[in-house]
Amino acid sequence: MISLREAIIVEGRYDKIKLSGIVDTPVIETGGFRLFKDREKQSLIRRIAEKRGILILTDSDSAGFVIRNFLRGAVGNADIKHAYIPQLKGKEKRKPESSKEGLLGVEGVSDEVIIEAIRRSGAEIIGESDNKPRGEITKPDLYELGLTGRTNSAALRQSLLKELGMPSYLTTNALLSALNCLYSLEELKELLKTLT
Repeated sequence: MISLREAIIVEGRYDKIKLSGIVDTPVIETGGFRLFKDREKQSLIRRIAEKRGILILTDSDSAGFVIRNFLRGAVGNADIKHAYIPQLKGKEKRKPESSKEGLLGVEGVSDEVIIEAIRRSGAEIIGESDNKPRGEITKPDLYELGLTGRTNSAALRQSLLKELGMPSYLTTNALLSALNCLYSLEELKELLKTLT
């Protein structure tokens, strides 16, 4: 079990149950899209983000990204980190059929996948000394690397997303956020060399 400074925000009850055996930190469930109308929960999450920071861990499907983006706007400039689970095909054991997009959610992936996503997010793991912040990758860096604003940028971005096991529909801002969770600029440059 790992202890975090940040509280973790998840979509639902089963995600919270899954994380209770993995992390020692408060885990707040959004209730899915109900969060959009629940001003009290939004206020609570905002206060937690200001006090100790939050780590958003949603499913890698389109609904998860809608919730993630809503939270980003609702919380404002408070301390937010993002953990991304890879897009893995499958079905949760408790469900009779797979999700609309056929992807495993937080509750369906292994503990190791979740722990790796948390480690890559830059969350502060209590008791570990290797919590050094990385240098930020910027939008101009994405342009210089050919990931935006170039003739072949869309194809290169898709190759990168596929290599990382990330959703193919990430916006440039979401991609930038994810890359800053996962890589330094030098590591990204090395990764891109393997794709071209």
